[in-house]
Amino acid sequence: MSRVRTRVACIAIAFALTGVPPSWATDAQHGAAVFESCKACHNDQDDALGPNLIGVFGRKAGTLPGFHYSNAMKNAGFVWTAANLKDYLTDPQAKVKGNRMPFSGLANPGDLDDLIAYLQTLK
Repeated sequence: MSRVRTRVACIAIAFALTGVPPSWATDAQHGAAVFESCKACHNDQDDALGPNLIGVFGRKAGTLPGFHYSNAMKNAGFVWTAANLKDYLTDPQAKVKGNRMPFSGLANPGDLDDLIAYLQTLK
């Protein structure tokens, strides 16, 4: 195997093991378009149905100050990483049984990866 192929393979394996999608495989701009349907609940209004997602990466689930989370989400016990977001956005009830998010999941893997790339930009 050539040196270039070996390096590419090593990088791909590293991303696979960390659960972080490689930046060349995602499109945050498309993810912003996917997020448009999420804005009905996830916005910066005081009476929003869902928590504001600015700074969601690295934040412990169920801990945004000022938002009233379900007990299930408060007790989820994990930090929002790319892997945890992928699991949650694929099937919210499977990841956090009893959460209140009225969303059945995002089925398209490309849309999901792009949405996660977009969420990483919200700081």
